[in-house]
Amino acid sequence: MNPSHKIVISASRRTDIPAFYMRWFMEQIQKKYFEVINPYNRHVSVTPATPDMVHTIVFWSKNFGPFIEGGFGEKLIEMGFNLFFNFTINSDSPMLEPNVPPLKKRLKQLDFLCNNFNPEVINWRFDPICFYKTNKEDIKDNLHDLPIITKKASKSGIKRCITSFMDDYPKIRRRVASIPGFSFIHPPIEKKKVIILKIEKELAAKKINIYTCCEKELMNILPANSGIKQSSCIPNDLLVKIYGGNLSFRKDSGQRINQGCRCMVSVDIGSYSLHPCYHNCLFCYANPCSVS
Repeated sequence: MNPSHKIVISASRRTDIPAFYMRWFMEQIQKKYFEVINPYNRHVSVTPATPDMVHTIVFWSKNFGPFIEGGFGEKLIEMGFNLFFNFTINSDSPMLEPNVPPLKKRLKQLDFLCNNFNPEVINWRFDPICFYKTNKEDIKDNLHDLPIITKKASKSGIKRCITSFMDDYPKIRRRVASIPGFSFIHPPIEKKKVIILKIEKELAAKKINIYTCCEKELMNILPANSGIKQSSCIPNDLLVKIYGGNLSFRKDSGQRINQGCRCMVSVDIGSYSLHPCYHNCLFCYANPCSVS
């Protein structure tokens, strides 16, 4: 790492720290470091957690309620940290996301974050787009509340939406196998193209730009006049634009670059096993998992 570059802490792709683990997070901030376990080789590394070493903390969550109620954002800013938020807000769906708060509460959380921390530092993630069947019913999806979320996000000042279609992982197939009559449906690429272009049009009407997460194949068949771009959920270039300073703009080799991930280097301090996520989303690739 270039000594002039600070680091970005990702908190976290592996679990939901703002919803479940902020007290642990703040304890580590007080200790001024995180111990990070590599999920593949079990190597433990130490990541500094002081404002002179950390450029920005990027929080990922589906429920910022505990984060807001504990005043943790204000405390971290007072300590000298810069903050950025990836807030996943999908349609209400007890089948797909059984333990997230109702949409109305999540939209209030979004409004609070925008009013107190600036919409510029918030990515709204509608992720993933899912299609599924239960028994012999028609194919369903989770797009039904998208117009409501789009309208509220636009009113709150959000300018960026990141989305993707659900990926097919063996652990997801094993999970849904225990649900009688349920199955995820994976539409063909041309169908995805029609859907994403329709979403682009809906969001553009509210002046929200749309980005795709790890959808390289889809991006390759979009028309030349489409404004859809590949996302960088850890956007070091944007963080420097917002906060100044120096960061590496190198892509994160630990992410799915070949599938179109444009995230830049950061340190993810979460753990699949030590910090299990209790949202229990049916489509989750990370939980349960046999590695940390």
